[in-house]
Amino acid sequence: MKLNLIGLLAVLAFFSSTALATEYIYRDLMANTLPSPGCAAESEAIASASKPYYIKNYSKKFCQTQGYGWHVEKVNDHGKAVCTECSGANSGKKQCHLEDVVVTCKRIKPGSVGMLPGKS
Repeated sequence: MKLNLIGLLAVLAFFSSTALATEYIYRDLMANTLPSPGCAAESEAIASASKPYYIKNYSKKFCQTQGYGWHVEKVNDHGKAVCTECSGANSGKKQCHLEDVVVTCKRIKPGSVGMLPGKS
């Protein structure tokens, strides 16, 4: 009897979920990254510019430029690598950056969670 009651409560607890009242605002952004530091051979410069670490950090910065509360939802497109020639002692080497990186940012919709300011 107790085992049946515990099983029934476990099933009810598993299938009962609270309604997700949090609503989000989404925004797609397209931006360019900064050139990789230093000059290198083209293949090395492209590899340096398209490292996952840099893509993650720049996408975070892109969303934060929108204001307080904006976060990265996902990176839709890593963009394409564009290289420029270095001058001076590093002639023949290149600096690369990513153009047209597309990121989806999200933010909690004001008033969808918690108490509304000025309301009691």
